[in-house]
Amino acid sequence: MNQYVLPLVDISKLASPRLEDRLSVARELDRACVEAGFLYITGAQMDESVFRRIVARAQAYFALDMDIKMKSYIGGSENHSGYVPVGEEQFAAGQCDLKEAFDVNCDYMRSEGRRPLLGPNLWPEMLGFRDDVLTYYQHVTGIGSQLFRAFALALGLAEDHFDAHLRNPPSQLRLIYYPFDASAEDRPGIGAHTDYECFTLLFATAPGLQIIDRHGRWIDVPLVEGTMIMNIGDMMEILSNGRYTATRHRVTKVKEERYSFALFHACDYDYVVAPVVRGEAPRYAPLKGGEHLFNQTAQTFAYLKRKIASGELVLNGALPLDSFGLSSGAAEPRRPFSAQQALSEQ
Repeated sequence: MNQYVLPLVDISKLASPRLEDRLSVARELDRACVEAGFLYITGAQMDESVFRRIVARAQAYFALDMDIKMKSYIGGSENHSGYVPVGEEQFAAGQCDLKEAFDVNCDYMRSEGRRPLLGPNLWPEMLGFRDDVLTYYQHVTGIGSQLFRAFALALGLAEDHFDAHLRNPPSQLRLIYYPFDASAEDRPGIGAHTDYECFTLLFATAPGLQIIDRHGRWIDVPLVEGTMIMNIGDMMEILSNGRYTATRHRVTKVKEERYSFALFHACDYDYVVAPVVRGEAPRYAPLKGGEHLFNQTAQTFAYLKRKIASGELVLNGALPLDSFGLSSGAAEPRRPFSAQQALSEQ
């Protein structure tokens, strides 16, 4: 298995008061996303102490007894937050990922405007857990807000184009633990998939991530100190009208204990995701962002699948999980809708 050298973009100048500085980063970001869909980012915005703190908290949490962790089981939450045991999430039939997770969504406390992914988080009774996790969540969503502005510039929009659509986004943080067991069966840490949101910012403690290249080959992605890994998701593929492509990725059976922290950046639940590039015929039909996110999630989590099977939950307009990005052996991204369909639905 070959290693893949991802583009690296320094985003420090996104905090500059000079528009030209911010435009220079936007151009680099655009080039990297066109070329790869996966990239490293680095910058003065990143606080190493926050990253060290979340690792220590995750190590302490996942070391707890199973019965303690199951008190915060995600199936008992209002907004799809909480503990995810091994086997709960399944991307391919008959294949269970070898991982545990704790998922955190927008901690939406107001009673009005709640949605399937908007509500109060389910927190464990562990001293310091909520504070440490929210510190990380707020730190990385702050970086994400700057990146949304960079994407607006890269796509030829007003820099503040996305600002009005980032009031209460269902952006999810996943704390994931991949245990190492040399005697365990050879099964993946997480199966092949694209991310559903606009983009993901990932921090990990050990290798294991692989992406699929344009020749259908699985390529190892090494860690680079002082960086986060960033990748394009389904919604940004649509927003960019296919200029950027959601890239399928997976985590193989790990060779050492691995913790990862993925924050999936989305726009507000009711935001209609549609191509925003001016002067191009849309190649994608619009979709409701939060609805797409929940529909895709419901196809992989056991507790939601049970609700669908019982008739308690009905999905409207759910797309297959492999509707976006490069499929194995494909040189072009999949397009779930034709351009004619996209034009007729706008």
